[in-house]
Amino acid sequence: MQLLIIGGTQFVGKSIVEHAIARDHQVTLFNRGRTNPSLFKSVEQIKGDRENIEDLSQLKGRKWDAVIDTCGFTPQVVAQSAELLKDQVHLYCYISTMSVYKHLTEQDHLTESAEVMTLTEGELQKVTNGMEGRGSNEYYGPLKFHSERAVTDIMSESRSLLIRPGLIVGPDDPTDRFTYWPVRVKAGGEFIVPEPKEKKVQFIDVRDLSAWILHMIENHETGVYHAAGPEQKLTMHNFIQSCQAVLNLEAEPRWVTESFLLKEQVQPWMEVPLWVPTEGNFGIDCTKAIEKGLKFRAIEKTIKDTSAWYEARENKELKAGLSFQKESSLLQKINDASVEEPDV
Repeated sequence: MQLLIIGGTQFVGKSIVEHAIARDHQVTLFNRGRTNPSLFKSVEQIKGDRENIEDLSQLKGRKWDAVIDTCGFTPQVVAQSAELLKDQVHLYCYISTMSVYKHLTEQDHLTESAEVMTLTEGELQKVTNGMEGRGSNEYYGPLKFHSERAVTDIMSESRSLLIRPGLIVGPDDPTDRFTYWPVRVKAGGEFIVPEPKEKKVQFIDVRDLSAWILHMIENHETGVYHAAGPEQKLTMHNFIQSCQAVLNLEAEPRWVTESFLLKEQVQPWMEVPLWVPTEGNFGIDCTKAIEKGLKFRAIEKTIKDTSAWYEARENKELKAGLSFQKESSLLQKINDASVEEPDV
């Protein structure tokens, strides 16, 4: 197949390109050439800023079977790309997010028909006025949904494939939101983990996501799909045990109540990745994608490969997770207060 990939040199885009090449697809990249410009020298690359219509016009007169939009953030910019390409591609695949949902952290097993967050036309203009690139995360969910709508409005639902992933993890992850845990467990000693132990966590290995997206495109699939794993419920306890089994059985998890962490102003998600303080489980239902061939590798494989990637990279500073100093201070407070470790 002839594939146009907008972006394609970082994390998700990079993985998609690698898988596309391995599957003998003909790939054209369109990006600014600023991130990892030396990657994929054998692949056709068109340099340009998608926000600049003159740069985007370089794509005119070409034909592709599908475009994969890995980086569209605002509906105006996505609409601009879709409008230019609507007569040049058969299928528009847009990578969205599960963050589009209004009640994401309040419900479990959300389906693709769950209520989404939206903005009025006036709010859209106000929020995106003067915005370049990704901008503020405050409106991340609704902007991604309106970007989805821009695709379907222009391409029609019969030529649109919208992917809503959960947390994407694995080698090359620039956020370190998953990487923190393998790194911390491998370092050993006592480390903080949030209760409750049976809290559900969801994520998807970038390589599983990429392979499945290409599978969907190859089969000319359309519609809206979730993408998160694993297939069976994974608890925080199971996840930590897997990290220990793969990297360091001697590491000692110290299970700490959410109330303590919040009282100490520990930031959910970024300081303690995978932790969102809610009363119960929440997450998305991926049955629809699984029925269309989405498969998940063992989490132990993702943990092992992520750890190896971290060890090989030059910059060892983590962008997420508790600092050693803050964790030590918290552990000292817990020990001083004689907080008992919960029963296993």
